[in-house]
Amino acid sequence: MLLELSEDGKPVLSTDIAHTLGFSRASVCRAMNVLKACGYVTKEKYGPVTLTAYGREAALAVRKRHDLLIAFLVDVLGVKKAVAEADACRMEHAVSRETAAKLEQFLKVCGHNNNTS
Repeated sequence: MLLELSEDGKPVLSTDIAHTLGFSRASVCRAMNVLKACGYVTKEKYGPVTLTAYGREAALAVRKRHDLLIAFLVDVLGVKKAVAEADACRMEHAVSRETAAKLEQFLKVCGHNNNTS
């Protein structure tokens, strides 16, 4: 979510994340502290949240898995887009790199247009 919110170049605050996700600001602040401790984000008290290079790389990898899963679910299995979106959100965190790579290869071989690059 932080990746999407930060793409327009504007600073992202914890309140922006809380509003977008429908979580309390306190919950988001706790999560941001965990992400900060793991090196994914930088954040000063009451300041904007910024992805580190490491965090951006991780977020892009999750987005790629998400996009691959949606392409597979919609284009190959014929799942409705809204259902595929919801399923991909749950699945993207559990799919291994190996499975994601094989899925990407499968979609390319089968000629499905997936925008995962």
